[in-house]
Amino acid sequence: MTKTEVKKIFTKGIFTDNPILVQVIGICSALAVTNLMMNSLIMGIALSLVTAFSSLTVSLLKDHTPKHIRMMVQVLIISVYVIMVDIYLKAYMPEMSKALGPYVGLIITNCIIMGRAEGFAQSNPPMPSFFDGLASGIGYTFVLMSISFVREILGFGSVFGISIIPETVTRWTLMVMPPSAFFILALIMWIFNNNRLKKQREGVEKK
Repeated sequence: MTKTEVKKIFTKGIFTDNPILVQVIGICSALAVTNLMMNSLIMGIALSLVTAFSSLTVSLLKDHTPKHIRMMVQVLIISVYVIMVDIYLKAYMPEMSKALGPYVGLIITNCIIMGRAEGFAQSNPPMPSFFDGLASGIGYTFVLMSISFVREILGFGSVFGISIIPETVTRWTLMVMPPSAFFILALIMWIFNNNRLKKQREGVEKK
């Protein structure tokens, strides 16, 4: 693979075809674990690794997987990597494992992973598939971190657990509650897609 191809894959996964902002998939965990930035970062890293290695494995096995069972094989592959991540968190980061609760296990059902496995890895070579999965995971993480930044700083007055707003400043209790994630995600999606469509219109006008 050339650097240009890798750059194109990452640009697509993070910006032009972001799984949450553009495809609007995988938003359940995006809304559930974004009250703190550290939670969002660990969840994002976990999903990025699972998506990247699942896509890599699916691509390696695609020529040896019968078509009528390929979906089951993909789910099995994803499950193996999710279990590995879950075991690692429980063994080395028990507090974070408790904080994320069942959402680590629910990575198995995340549409982003299955979407990249079926939509890209199933018909592309291993390395491009790996980078495609990683790019989609980073795009997902980017959105999680954006939401959690707003929620944590307004709800707790901190960033990554470090207090930056004096205790005398009133905290927004709403930001600690799950419904706040809906409003923040909607605002981010509106800003992002508005800018994206504006650039597309400007590109058409120049032509």
